Amino acid sequence: MTHLTKAATTRLRRGLTAAAALLLAGAAPATAAHRPTGESDWLYVTVTHGDERSGDARGALLLCDPPRGHAHAADACTQLRSSGGDIHGIPHRDVLCPMIYAPATAHARGQWHGRPIHYTETFSNTCELNARTGAVFTMSN
Repeated sequence: MTHLTKAATTRLRRGLTAAAALLLAGAAPATAAHRPTGESDWLYVTVTHGDERSGDARGALLLCDPPRGHAHAADACTQLRSSGGDIHGIPHRDVLCPMIYAPATAHARGQWHGRPIHYTETFSNTCELNARTGAVFTMSN
């Protein structure tokens, strides 16, 4: 069994506190990079394929004034405008999707008309994701 002196325990606590502070400081710029300024409508959208902890994640910053950020920004912004910024309100496309389980988790956070948006939903595959969320999470051609 290892016993630490009071001085060693104090140094260990200070070192852990400093390490935690550095980790938190390093995380702040990444979040700030995905947060535009002003009152514009924007969403940072990601899609994770497979298990969220080890899956492949892709993301894009969708800006809607003017539309830009990923391959289908104009369509995504039009669909969001028609649903008042509610991803659940985007009309579902009538598509036959294969019954293959390949989970895709969609995340969106941002703002629409000054209102915060937080959305997370897991779909059985990308076909279902695209049929239910329109162009919002379609980041490739």
